[in-house]
Amino acid sequence: MARTGGFWKLHGDGSVPGPGAVVAPDERLSWPRTVGIGVQHVMAMFGATVLVPTITGFSPSTTLFFSAVGTALFLLLTRGRLPSYLGSSFAFLAPIAAAKTAGGPAAALGGIVVTGVLLALVGLLVQRAGSAWVDRLLPPAVTGTIVALIGLNLAPAAWTSVQAGPVTAVVTIAAIVLSSVLFRGLLGRLSILLGVVVGYVVALVRDEVDFSAVGGASWVGLPQFTAPSFDLAVIAVFIPVVLVLVAENVGHVRSVAALTGRNLDPLTGRALVADGLATTLAGLGGGSGTTTYAENIGVMAASRVYSTAAYAVAAGAALLLSLSPKFGAVIASVPAGVLGGAGTVLYGLIGVLGARIWVQARVDFSRPAVLTSAGVALVIGIADYTLTVGGLTFTGIALGTVAAVGIYHLMAALGRWRGTDPGDATGADRGREAAVEPASPASAPRPDLTR
Repeated sequence: MARTGGFWKLHGDGSVPGPGAVVAPDERLSWPRTVGIGVQHVMAMFGATVLVPTITGFSPSTTLFFSAVGTALFLLLTRGRLPSYLGSSFAFLAPIAAAKTAGGPAAALGGIVVTGVLLALVGLLVQRAGSAWVDRLLPPAVTGTIVALIGLNLAPAAWTSVQAGPVTAVVTIAAIVLSSVLFRGLLGRLSILLGVVVGYVVALVRDEVDFSAVGGASWVGLPQFTAPSFDLAVIAVFIPVVLVLVAENVGHVRSVAALTGRNLDPLTGRALVADGLATTLAGLGGGSGTTTYAENIGVMAASRVYSTAAYAVAAGAALLLSLSPKFGAVIASVPAGVLGGAGTVLYGLIGVLGARIWVQARVDFSRPAVLTSAGVALVIGIADYTLTVGGLTFTGIALGTVAAVGIYHLMAALGRWRGTDPGDATGADRGREAAVEPASPASAPRPDLTR
């Protein structure tokens, strides 16, 4: 039986849970063990969290800072009942790249702020009306398509980086592939981080690393904060990210509910609001947008410890790391070849994750609504179609998302009207089943897109 021990109840005698037992979100192990679990969570989130700003040119220290603040805010708003770490979302990669090209880094931050505000508003709506409408608007056929086109839209960016250091890029890819196969447990989930480290060492040998910024950076100091600007011409490319973040958060809540045996649906709205506010804060200060992390679900599944106390420790540790400008300068020195190799694997994983959603939800591709909406949207996203209306430019991700949602629901409605389409009455249930599948601790690391 758990004993009272401050905000969190002590689980049994504070040692590891026995056979078949789990440490609930409102419980904790002894503090030394809790700190150890918290450090594991930092390791699990670290590679993906710092990789996003490294790829986009944002400050890793600033992103890590807002990741820590966002996680603490998430725990506060969910009242310590929902274990989660908020790390950098890969769904922002393509919109940030497009926004920086059109209006610079400040415009990209403005898009992140708008995304966060919209996500928080969706959270308030879910809190009031429930999440059933999310399942109807975004069935697995649509969600899988959106995730896939976001990843595949980034393929040209990966190739550009690979060209800057082809040998280093190939070594990085090989290291990621081998480590994901050869290692199990936490090391297997950190294969992208391990691949980047190996690629970085090769880049050092090949004299491709510029240390000029590292030498001048201080050991302790505040991160570099940057204010956003708001440009309607680039904000539109960020709107699809809201849909992805909604799917990620809903999937996270259901995954943790399945693993802990608790009904956490009432917390879905709070989770969305918390992630939205964390993303808004990050955009206001120069950090990447946030999302809940499947990597950390894997740590929980392996340890059977779902204590939010461990996430409080992880947030504190991430905050301390963010307060070292020299650490941030080392991360920012990763050369283009390494980023290209990591991006090749990462963007491909994001694309394939869309197909994974289809498979897990048993999406019926014999339905014209599914086949046509996915096919059209993917071509639009991969080819990066653009449409300029007045002063606004809509790119492949925004147009592809509109196509995926609009074509699917239009064709499905017409099919039901004519009696030629049975509809997707079980689509939401299939999506829910896919969302609650526990993350395997031995699986390769997965990006933070609709886990």
